[in-house]
Amino acid sequence: MEFTLVSVLLTTLALAVVQLALALHVRNTVIDAAAEGARYAALADNTLADGEERTRMLISTALGAAYARDISGSYGRVAGFPSAEVHVTTPLPLAGLLGPDRAMEVVGRAAVESAP
Repeated sequence: MEFTLVSVLLTTLALAVVQLALALHVRNTVIDAAAEGARYAALADNTLADGEERTRMLISTALGAAYARDISGSYGRVAGFPSAEVHVTTPLPLAGLLGPDRAMEVVGRAAVESAP
């Protein structure tokens, strides 16, 4: 009886830790892809659409197409300098890779290059 109670508790705890690790992996992957897309869009010969497509490709490769549905780009200013911004809205994985849609929003920013 005691072994059953303890094993259920330990199994639940282990699964919760694995789920937290998965959620953090998804978050870090999406943040990195958004930042990479912003850096790509900020290059002198590229556009926001190029950065969005780069972000979409990175997220689709790493996590799947369901996480790369809502990606947008815009230009802004950070600390007085022009910047490219890539906004990504994805599901938050709560049970495996399933979770509420549009629950996690991240933004990647990069300073825009200018051709001399």
